Amino acid sequence: MTPLSSAPGRDLQADLNRAGFYPKMVTDILVEALDGREPSEHLVHLETHFDQHEVHRHITVLVLAEDILVVAHVDDQQLDEKGKEVMAQISTELVQLSKVTTVATSYVYHQPQNYRTGDAVKELTVGIAWAGAQRIDLAPAGCADPACDADHGYTGTSQQEDLVLRVSAEADGVAAVTAARNFAKAIRRASAPRSTETRPAALPAPATEVRGRVGSRFGRNTHQG
Repeated sequence: MTPLSSAPGRDLQADLNRAGFYPKMVTDILVEALDGREPSEHLVHLETHFDQHEVHRHITVLVLAEDILVVAHVDDQQLDEKGKEVMAQISTELVQLSKVTTVATSYVYHQPQNYRTGDAVKELTVGIAWAGAQRIDLAPAGCADPACDADHGYTGTSQQEDLVLRVSAEADGVAAVTAARNFAKAIRRASAPRSTETRPAALPAPATEVRGRVGSRFGRNTHQG
């Protein structure tokens, strides 16, 4: 197994081993995807959830290397009740950093009325868009007349969303939130380097409102960590 390292003080191989989710297999897949490129920054996010009597885990690994972002996701599944037969499914994607259009971060702070500079973030959500995948949230439309029973179709919003990771200090630890925050800053710098020329800051594009009758089913095209 080829060791993986990245920025000083942040060892990708050590983080994979610490996560303990098939680290040798994930390492080999990342080495193949990087194809000789040297990783500079990374984020390893392991998530566990419970489905009735079963425990499911999956891992998402993001790696910045030169001019690309590598996105790797691994799920496993038990094929029998005793858990002796297990199958792992791995997907990887190489994204040119020049194609990254959005790096969005959402912060949650506890007791904001007592906030002081440097206070820890309770929860952080990182969203990265590059391929124009759309998330559409719909709800029945209405009107101002409370007695109206006419069919007004549906209304909603359409937002770009290729990858969303949610990290919680309570579930994942403060260090995991800090790592996610640092990675978000790193990919923001790498995908949108500052120009020496001073330009007015661009305002974010508003969500597109969608109206009309819906005759098909809409789903989400996202990777969840």
